[in-house]
Amino acid sequence: MDYSHQTSLVPCGQDKYISKNELLLHLKTYNLYYEGQNLQLRHREEEDEFIVEGLLNISWGLRRPIRLQMQDDNERIRPPPSSSSWHSGCNLGAQGTVLKPLTVPNVQISEVDGPPEGDQMPSPTDSKGLKPMQEDTPQLMRTRSDVGVRRRGNVRTPSDQRRIRRHRFSINGHFYNHKTSVFTPAYGSVTNVRINSTMTTPQVLKLLLNKFKIENSAEEFALYVVHTSGEKQKLKTTDYPLIARILQGPCEQVSKVFLMEKDQVEEVTYDVAQYIKFEMPVLKSFIQKLQEEEDREVKKLMRKYTVLRLMIRQRLEEIAETPATI
Repeated sequence: MDYSHQTSLVPCGQDKYISKNELLLHLKTYNLYYEGQNLQLRHREEEDEFIVEGLLNISWGLRRPIRLQMQDDNERIRPPPSSSSWHSGCNLGAQGTVLKPLTVPNVQISEVDGPPEGDQMPSPTDSKGLKPMQEDTPQLMRTRSDVGVRRRGNVRTPSDQRRIRRHRFSINGHFYNHKTSVFTPAYGSVTNVRINSTMTTPQVLKLLLNKFKIENSAEEFALYVVHTSGEKQKLKTTDYPLIARILQGPCEQVSKVFLMEKDQVEEVTYDVAQYIKFEMPVLKSFIQKLQEEEDREVKKLMRKYTVLRLMIRQRLEEIAETPATI
């Protein structure tokens, strides 16, 4: 990759920019960390726009269940072959066994009512003349009729189910199941989605939900950058998650990108996060010291204003004792 010096600016949020040179330095560090892995990022220039693209790891941090779609939006069950093409390929017996193909001259539907007496057509099932063979043909066609198509709409064959599974991504091995279509992904489990640096937070959310065929609206969720210190920073709708990940650094032991519910998580600033890691007794001691300091300040102010009140009262008494001059 060419990490040459650049001077132009790259947007990283609303009214926020970073120099291309600085971003390339972060990108170089990021790719060195993931050297030899598929998490390395690539960059390119398109119409004077600097674009970074690649996989972004996102951890599941949901507290409530999600709903999976019953079927893919673009799913189409291919109709069965027509009766003519089916007969031209092979013939199935009553138990699904393949029988010898019947040539077209042997069975003429237009000549069923009046076949020549001397023309006997040998066939494995022709033991009573041509009439039994005429009854076998519609039975064979009925197995691939429109009734079968309607039935397949409700009950999928094993091959259809395998095909649908191949086209549906799993959430940590969990495929769609009508009994477990509503479930909660394991907290902290990781997935990834391929995005670029021009995609905003709502676009990344929609792409992630569409990847796993999740019915929930993208407006229910948000992306958070969660640090090991406990700091939680919510990505705004105008932020670019891939740029934010690059600027945070590649190590996920320091910070991770989480998918969480908007109404279940509150942002935690760095100052507050410093106290989260302490045990409860330590926090109580902090509160006690702050309370003692507050009490000292209150007493100090009370003494100050008490003295001031006494001075004002004394002055007023002096004024009252002084005789008024005409």
